[in-house]
Amino acid sequence: DGDTVSAVQCCDRQGPFSIKSKYVIDCSGDGDISAKAGVPYVLGDASGNMMAVTISFFMVGVDWKRAFADPDPYFEKYAAKGVAENRLHRDLAKLYLMRGFHEGTVFCNSVHVRGVDGTDPVAVGAATQEGRRRCRQLAQFLRSDVPGFENAHMSMLSPTVGVRETRKLQGIYRLKGEDLARATKFDDGVVACDNPIDDVMRAEGEMTHDAAIGSGQYYTIPFRSLVPEKVTNLMFAGRILSADPAAFASVRGMPQCMAMGQATGTAAALALRSGATVQEVSREELVRCLSQQGINRLNVVEMAAQ
Repeated sequence: DGDTVSAVQCCDRQGPFSIKSKYVIDCSGDGDISAKAGVPYVLGDASGNMMAVTISFFMVGVDWKRAFADPDPYFEKYAAKGVAENRLHRDLAKLYLMRGFHEGTVFCNSVHVRGVDGTDPVAVGAATQEGRRRCRQLAQFLRSDVPGFENAHMSMLSPTVGVRETRKLQGIYRLKGEDLARATKFDDGVVACDNPIDDVMRAEGEMTHDAAIGSGQYYTIPFRSLVPEKVTNLMFAGRILSADPAAFASVRGMPQCMAMGQATGTAAALALRSGATVQEVSREELVRCLSQQGINRLNVVEMAAQ
């Protein structure tokens, strides 16, 4: 309705229905509500290239002592053999295997499928099928070739792929890689972050895990990156925030997404109290409220000292 979201239309087993609210926060992960409300966006890196999707599983009954005896953190010696013999996909040249919370369990977060549009349900379904096939291959390979896995079995195979990147919405401010490198602390910073640039197989690229900032430093995510320029009662949080590819690769982690949700929820409460648009919310008051909740306190102290 003009520059306002009047309702969100949904559908369940009983049929279509509408949800009406004064303010809307899009935490869909793919920006579905925002896109339908007319907020501009780009897919992936603006050329349509998105990070690979991933499907994970556990191995149960692993002898930890033998499995992790080799100092190679990515099991590259074994993986190279599997790839060379065409028993593993070429993107399994590094195996991300981590001890689970329970004795003898190993979390396998290694199977990545490239070139998947996470906004396309058909593509996600096809990637899930392909990913599960690769998971079964990997589980079989671990049992036959990697010490400590001989008596293990697969468990908790993910029901679908995990999608890292789809739409990036256009906010009032676009967070940039340079902001991270400078450890920028914005006046309206609502989330503190020191996460590395964690890029996962976008297009034909490999995985990166490079430091975004110097040791002991951090940057903040500005509230303006969670607010569109025009729609007056809509905010967005999570991996759909306004950011360039380099910044996105750092801010997309789950802890930051949770904190963005808390920030936009607090902003909605402030807007509801005053009747303001989301663009009119007092950023100073928002930062102060979040500090009282235990969010980003250090940034408040540093900004006050400047």
